[in-house]
Amino acid sequence: MTITRPPATRPAPRPAPEPPRRPGQAARTVRATLRRVPVWIAVTLLLVVVLYPQLWMVLGSFKTPTEFFENPTWALPETFNLDNYVTAFTRGDVALNYRNSILVTLPSVALIILLGVAAGYVLEVMIWRGRRQVLLFVLAGIMVPGQMILVPLFSVYFQLGLTDTLWPLILTYTAMGLPLTTFLMAAYFRSVPREIFEAAAVDGSSALRSFFVIGLPLMKNAMLTVGLVQFFAVFNDLLVALTFTTRPELATIQVGLLSLSDEYGSTQYGPLFAAISINLLVLLVVFAFLNKKIMAGLAAGSLKG
Repeated sequence: MTITRPPATRPAPRPAPEPPRRPGQAARTVRATLRRVPVWIAVTLLLVVVLYPQLWMVLGSFKTPTEFFENPTWALPETFNLDNYVTAFTRGDVALNYRNSILVTLPSVALIILLGVAAGYVLEVMIWRGRRQVLLFVLAGIMVPGQMILVPLFSVYFQLGLTDTLWPLILTYTAMGLPLTTFLMAAYFRSVPREIFEAAAVDGSSALRSFFVIGLPLMKNAMLTVGLVQFFAVFNDLLVALTFTTRPELATIQVGLLSLSDEYGSTQYGPLFAAISINLLVLLVVFAFLNKKIMAGLAAGSLKG
């Protein structure tokens, strides 16, 4: 007869005692929290300064002309109707202006990026006599104010018969954006190890093939970052578009906002705020979708090797 003993039960482990707090630890925590308070206050004030005008503009897009002139500035709209947005699309031709802006912005940015990357590759990767002097000459274009070249360019475009098209805007934006883009792309290529291109040359790759097979893929984040900066610069420009726009049918969105005034010069604030809100919403959506790519491109340009 076998007697089975019940299994021995182990006592439950005791919880580890809490480490005793050092004297003064609570005081240090309070002091560290108090040091952050000015930073929190500064960030809060900055957010209020940046976001309040945008919120005020969006709320103003729902107000009637009577509310603008009779109610206080900070008053909320009495009714949230879309009459101002309908007026912006019909009388303000916002849809047509957006189409013109896209037709001008996309080709301009594409040319700026393609020519800028090629120029940065030639000036930084390829070795030839005088490339440093050429780079300085290209950088000199940054110091030329755009206002100085508008009248001569208008005369040239008029003689070439391009004034009734969107080509003057595309060519001008491309020429004005190339110096900065070339400088930034040369800096990005400088951060890439030169041994990569030397190994490709040893394997028999030509300079043109190395540019398309190696250079462009390595510059993907950089091209997106610089392209977005140039996109905002071209899309939000008013001076160049106002100078070379000869007909209302060719007006971009920034020039189209000026049409929301009658023949006596009075401004229709409701439709104007509605058109600006639409413009702001589009730019915020583009930035929100490409924010991570922008940060990756900026980080890539700050690393060496």
